[in-house]
Amino acid sequence: MIGRLVDYWRERRDPIAVLFPPTCILCGAPGRLDGAGWDLCEGCARELPYNRAACIQCALPLPSAMAFGMRCALCQRHPPSFDRTLAPLRYEGAVPLLVRGAKFRGRLNQARLLGQCLAEWVAAANLEPPQVLLPVPLHAARLRERGYNQSLEIARVVGRELAIPVDHASCVRIRATPPQAGLNERARRLNLRGAFALRGTPTWSHVALLDDVMTTGSTVAELSRVLRLAGVRWIQVWAVARTP
Repeated sequence: MIGRLVDYWRERRDPIAVLFPPTCILCGAPGRLDGAGWDLCEGCARELPYNRAACIQCALPLPSAMAFGMRCALCQRHPPSFDRTLAPLRYEGAVPLLVRGAKFRGRLNQARLLGQCLAEWVAAANLEPPQVLLPVPLHAARLRERGYNQSLEIARVVGRELAIPVDHASCVRIRATPPQAGLNERARRLNLRGAFALRGTPTWSHVALLDDVMTTGSTVAELSRVLRLAGVRWIQVWAVARTP
């Protein structure tokens, strides 16, 4: 372990890395040293609830590993406005703790970790990369209240890891909708109708929408609808976690 730390410090020649090597957020053990360093140890990484058996279109967790590459019954009956979803984690275990820290408590080290998890999962999927990453925008009032957009912070990490540009200005939230928590799927869709708009005409044909957690998919579905109307042909959704 000491040898790996020395190699890590030599590669970076960064006094911050020397003084503050990666440390697991969940248990305090030394973190992973690959890449830019992960604030997650190998043991805790193995314990994360990975979303390996999931619908290929909406990433809904499915009951069997035999479901790889399949679409869930809902996507077969009512295909959503996006084409594919990648979500490495199920929203359970330690994942809500990490997401809430990144989303509500200003813990951008947790946003960085979530972005690293997402980037690693996307890279392993070996799909054709999108032309741009579009983080799901916050309304201006919510952004002022929170001070940052956690989806943008995660997108910056993913974009840097995968060398994909991030556009945080073209998609805007023009309506301050009430929180989605507690609403059923139909109420969520109605709540978000007309909530998003585009600045200008998009020049891309293949994009990835990036969000922290995907619940019913109503948010990314509405944003995808707006993009489709503007001529975007292929839309992926990249979310850190998916609820059951």
